[in-house]
Amino acid sequence: MILPWQQHLWEHLCSYSAQKRVPQALLITGNKGLGKQQLAGQFAVALLCATPKANGTACGLCSSCLLFNADTHPDFIQVQPEETGKGITIGQIRSLITRLTLKPQYETHRIVIINPADKMNNAAANAFLKCLEEPTERTLLILITEKPGKLPATIISRCQKLAVATPDKDAIVSWLAEETLQKAPLLQKEDLHYYVSLAQGAPLLALDYVNEQTLTLRNECFKSWLAIARQHKSPIIVAEDWHKLPAEPLMFWMTSWNIDLIKCFYHTQVENLYNPDLSGQLQELAKRLELKGLYKLYDLLLLSRQRLDTQINRQLLFEEILIQWYELNRSK
Repeated sequence: MILPWQQHLWEHLCSYSAQKRVPQALLITGNKGLGKQQLAGQFAVALLCATPKANGTACGLCSSCLLFNADTHPDFIQVQPEETGKGITIGQIRSLITRLTLKPQYETHRIVIINPADKMNNAAANAFLKCLEEPTERTLLILITEKPGKLPATIISRCQKLAVATPDKDAIVSWLAEETLQKAPLLQKEDLHYYVSLAQGAPLLALDYVNEQTLTLRNECFKSWLAIARQHKSPIIVAEDWHKLPAEPLMFWMTSWNIDLIKCFYHTQVENLYNPDLSGQLQELAKRLELKGLYKLYDLLLLSRQRLDTQINRQLLFEEILIQWYELNRSK
């Protein structure tokens, strides 16, 4: 199924097939939760399919489709980090190069998906250039990344580009309402707007948040954040609890609370806050905090979000942030 906000991109991809001008390399970019992997997978199976449908999608019934759905198609290769938090190594790329020296086993295409492509270390990226400089028969290399700026210019320049844009917020809410109708029929439109804000406009991430009841978890974390501000909880104890939670959304929540506090100083309208449902408590907090201190905390949060990609001890990372938040409030 092609996602609504990807329809024009799908038509663009289908034009490659229709004109028999499938590129050697395709770079798909866009924020997390927009369905980049899903789009790449749809195009891959369509190119491998023996009898694609009129709209360009795969038939789902031929031997190639059955092999693809069983993750056993010999002409479909995926390259990704072998462990969470690790990079794509030169060993993995060398193994890929060896496989590409052989001809595709079927008469359609061979597809390689590298996701996330920005996880290739320098040695791996340099080795991968060989794949781009010496293309092999009927082979499409699809690179997926949220951070194209981390890829070498030599790789980017050799790829066709496809950018997945963030859809309009109202369109996401409408889609989300349809997707959650069966599982969460009691959700109000206002709730869906909160989920979309939490997911920074990423539809699939917002859907995950609804299914996982992330709004409840965010509210619990905000209570702890407030308790630290009021000197009712120790930042060390909260950090110990928080390091067991998903780090990326938690780091975004803290950053969004901090940004909203800064916005409160400038009397921003409630609907322009990241967390409009928390506006009362945020405005109350902002009255007794220093703007300079909030900007200093914001700098630390931005730095900490970058550190999430490293092997840093996350409990210590949260401790540093929460202690600074505690001190910012203690001075008042």
